[in-house]
Amino acid sequence: LTRTTGVTITRLATAREAGQGATEAERTGEARGRGRRGGELQESGVKRKERGSPGAPESAGRAAKRADTGAGGGAAGSTGASSGLLVRVVADHYSRRDNQQRHVREASPIIHLKKLNNWVKSALIRLHTHPPRGARVLDLACGKGGDLTKWARAGVGFYFGVDVAEGSVHDAMARYNGDSDESFAMRFPAKLACADCFGVALDRELAAWAPFDICSTQFALHYSFETEERARCGLRNIAALLRPGGAFIGTIPDANVLVQKLRAAPSLRFGNAVYSVEFAAEFGVKHFPSSRPFGIRYEFRLEDAVDCPEWLVPFPFLRRLAGEYGLQLEYHANFHDFIKTHAAVEPHASLLRRIVGEAWREEMTADEWDAAYLYCVFVFRKEGDDEGAQGAGGEGRGGRRCAEGWRVMIS
Repeated sequence: LTRTTGVTITRLATAREAGQGATEAERTGEARGRGRRGGELQESGVKRKERGSPGAPESAGRAAKRADTGAGGGAAGSTGASSGLLVRVVADHYSRRDNQQRHVREASPIIHLKKLNNWVKSALIRLHTHPPRGARVLDLACGKGGDLTKWARAGVGFYFGVDVAEGSVHDAMARYNGDSDESFAMRFPAKLACADCFGVALDRELAAWAPFDICSTQFALHYSFETEERARCGLRNIAALLRPGGAFIGTIPDANVLVQKLRAAPSLRFGNAVYSVEFAAEFGVKHFPSSRPFGIRYEFRLEDAVDCPEWLVPFPFLRRLAGEYGLQLEYHANFHDFIKTHAAVEPHASLLRRIVGEAWREEMTADEWDAAYLYCVFVFRKEGDDEGAQGAGGEGRGGRRCAEGWRVMIS
């Protein structure tokens, strides 16, 4: 991923999206890459719109309400067109978020929650990165590359990141190159692609780099549960690209907790000072039949982090659906339980103190701790004999940089 000029990231688009014009991220060209070593990642024929300007886009939550034209006002009845619009709404939301400098991050009202979430992901990665050194990683919905340093510390041999938001992919490239705030350049080879991993088949496009030892989808799989088609597409991609015995790890909102809190609330809205969840009026009975596991949409706001539509993931159904693609559940736990299990066990205990702080439990607010309860971790394992070897893809172990061909060109 060497710094280059005139770089174009080609987007893998569904046929449906192809006829609907550019995303907001594409229109605004929110590429980064301006770093400390001179040179500049140039946007290709796109004019950049400054974040926070008077013409900045509306919040994702409000945009989603405009985009939703489905029957009954809910995502379950969404048409194909509204589904494509909602994908872009979510992508635009994450593309617009700035990479904050350290002093700004430390002032966040949910700084302890953010650090705790990072520790959970770090521990999960360390627990399930096999082989221990030189593993080949597929990071779906990789965002701005926030987990790159976690993978570096796990000693991975090759990394492939995919995200639907073009601006985020450019930011991930900058972070890989060490151009982001207080970041260092990665030493393992990597490639990036801009694609809707829940809306387009990736097996043929990524065949040259497959199979992967591990697939990670952090705080993202729930976006696929907008429709059955999208959920199946995501799981099909994961199963097709993992080697037998490979691990699929991730974090998602805990549907059990969300439904419990909804039923305990006097209305369709609940939360605290740092987060809020609101379900649509169509879910007024607060009952979710097993015959309708997709499209259970709610509006989620997390202070200084998220403000966009999300979808409930009934975990028993996810388990059955994953099983259809040869992915068997190995582990599932709420964040609170995961923390209690691993917080006192090395090397995770020392990592927790380093990331979150020695007195993290005393410093973390009750509202932040309650927000952590909204999430769970999972690990699935692909059926078949554990080959225990790296995939046969086109990149070897770490220690060198990818050159001009860092991006995946899809026609």
